[in-house]
Amino acid sequence: MGQNFRPEALIPAIGVVTDIRRDTPDVKTFRVVTPDGAKPFDHKPGQCAMLSVPGVGEAMFSITSSPTNTDYMEFSIKKCGCLTDWLHAMDVGQMITIRGPYGNGFPVDGAFVGQKLLFIAGGIGLAPLRSVINYVRHFRERYGEIDIVYGSRSMQDLVDYDEILGEWCEEDGIRVHLTIDREQEGWGGHVGFVPNYVKELDFVPDRTAIICGPPIMIKFTLASLEAMGFSREQVYTTMEMRMKCGIGKCGRCNIGQKYVCRYGPVFRFDALDALPEEYD
Repeated sequence: MGQNFRPEALIPAIGVVTDIRRDTPDVKTFRVVTPDGAKPFDHKPGQCAMLSVPGVGEAMFSITSSPTNTDYMEFSIKKCGCLTDWLHAMDVGQMITIRGPYGNGFPVDGAFVGQKLLFIAGGIGLAPLRSVINYVRHFRERYGEIDIVYGSRSMQDLVDYDEILGEWCEEDGIRVHLTIDREQEGWGGHVGFVPNYVKELDFVPDRTAIICGPPIMIKFTLASLEAMGFSREQVYTTMEMRMKCGIGKCGRCNIGQKYVCRYGPVFRFDALDALPEEYD
């Protein structure tokens, strides 16, 4: 099991859904507390939790709220299957079970301290990075300049759009670069795919990059960063979508000889260099 695993993370706790926010046509954010109104457990930015609807199923999801939020926990969930269909049909006040946290987290109190940070996300890939972004915003004095590059298929598919415009874009030292895949009425921002936009922005490789999104986006974004002079030691990603049981028992999250739940989901890219070619 991973070094961050706690035995009590195997025990499901009751969670009460106290708020449901629709972010996009197929993404909702669920706010969860315990029956007595407390946050279910502490976590690190980048860690995950297992959510379950008894009799329906369970799955691993990134915790999208920052650890600095001590009142509740949030999960931004895309509707894409049986369990997520049930979650999207829930009403405020209904109960689920929750257990965790699982996996490692981003090194926000280690390697990231004192660094300029470049966050790059595509689609629902912003959700796992939201906890990291809001953590470094909370402890702003610990980090250098922050750039956030985020893209989606359309304006309506931008997750956390109100928070991005109302909070992130308004803070000193934070630059937000938004893009959508194709021209759209009412959109006056950049148009184009994330990897190409990263190349256009031509970042100086004096910062740490954190990427999350569809595998093909990550692949071409990494190529764009390397063309600008970034080394693989400067780039982190998360593979939480591969996590299943969370404790290294089911064997379904392996990438080569590594289990994502034991060694991840957060990886620095040079740690992935020894993987078979099909995992690149």
